[in-house]
Amino acid sequence: MQVITDLDTFLKPKISIVTQGTFDGLHVGHRQILGKIVELAKQQKGKSILVTFHPHPRHVIYKSENNIKLLTTFGEKVKLLTEIGLDYLVVLPFDETLSKMHAMNFVRDILVEKIGVNTMIVGYDHRFGRNREGSLDDLKEYAEIYGFEVNEIPAHDVDEAIVSSTKIRNSLLCGDVESAAKFLGRAYSLTGRVVHGRKLGKTIGYPTANLFLEDSDKLIPGNGIYAVNVSYNEKEYGGMLSIGNNPTIAKAVWSIEVNIFDFDKDIYGKEITIYFKKHLREEVKFGSIEDLIIQLKADEIEVRDILRNYGVN
Repeated sequence: MQVITDLDTFLKPKISIVTQGTFDGLHVGHRQILGKIVELAKQQKGKSILVTFHPHPRHVIYKSENNIKLLTTFGEKVKLLTEIGLDYLVVLPFDETLSKMHAMNFVRDILVEKIGVNTMIVGYDHRFGRNREGSLDDLKEYAEIYGFEVNEIPAHDVDEAIVSSTKIRNSLLCGDVESAAKFLGRAYSLTGRVVHGRKLGKTIGYPTANLFLEDSDKLIPGNGIYAVNVSYNEKEYGGMLSIGNNPTIAKAVWSIEVNIFDFDKDIYGKEITIYFKKHLREEVKFGSIEDLIIQLKADEIEVRDILRNYGVN
C-alpha cells in the first residue's frame, strides 16, 4: 500500500474505486466497506483508494475541547489497511480551509479532479463536506454531474447491531474490552515504550513493565485489572495489566503497568504491544501490602485460566 500525502504529485489511476472517511478503529463496519472497494478494484483491474484526514477533524473543528481519543494511531491504521490489501491511502491535511469546503467542491476538486474517482463506495449513513452537509443523496446527485458511480452498503450488510467508533470508545472506557473486540473484529491494543517506574512490583514478586504511549491521542481503556497478551520481539506472552492509581501504594501515581508471565528480559526502552482480552476487576485499596499480594496471586491464577481459553499459555 502506498501512502499519499501530496495530491499534486499523485498520478491518477485509470480506474479508481474510492471510499472516504476518518475510519478510526477500522472496525467490522469499516472493513465491510474496505473489503468491497478492494474486491471491486481487483475485478475492474483498478486501484482501491481510501481518502482520509489527519489530524482527526474533531481536533480542528472542536480544538478548544480536544477531548476525542482515537482507537487507532496513524501507524496502526497504516498497518491494518496494508493487511486488508488497500492500494492507496490518501491522507488530506485537515485544517480550517478544508473544514469549510462545501460538499460539492470536495467532490469536484478532490475526488474527481485529483483522484479520478470512477466508483465511490460508502456506508448507508455517509456524510461529507463542511459541517457534514453532504448526504448520500447529494453524493448521488454529484455523481451524475461528474460521471461516476455510487454504491451504498446498507446498514444490515454492515452489521445487525450498528457498529460505530463512538460505541467502541464507550465500551473501552467502561472496561468492556470484550465488546470492543467484537465490534473491532480483533483485540484492542496499546503500543508503547517500557519506561522506569518505582520498581515496587519486583519487591513483592510481581515485577511490572511501565508503559509510556508516544501518541497522547490514543484512547486508554478504563482503570482496572485486565487479562492481556503482550507482544515483544515477535513473540507473545500472557500477562495481567493494571491501569490506574495503585491505591494501595503510598504516593503512587496513575500508570499503565503489566506483569508479563514467565518473562525475565530487560526491556527498558523497548516497544511492546498490549492486547486486551478481558477486564478482571476494578482497582481496590487493600489494607496492607500482604493483602495486595494475596489478591495478585488469585488474579494470576484467574488470568492464566482466561488466557488458556484464548490459546495463550
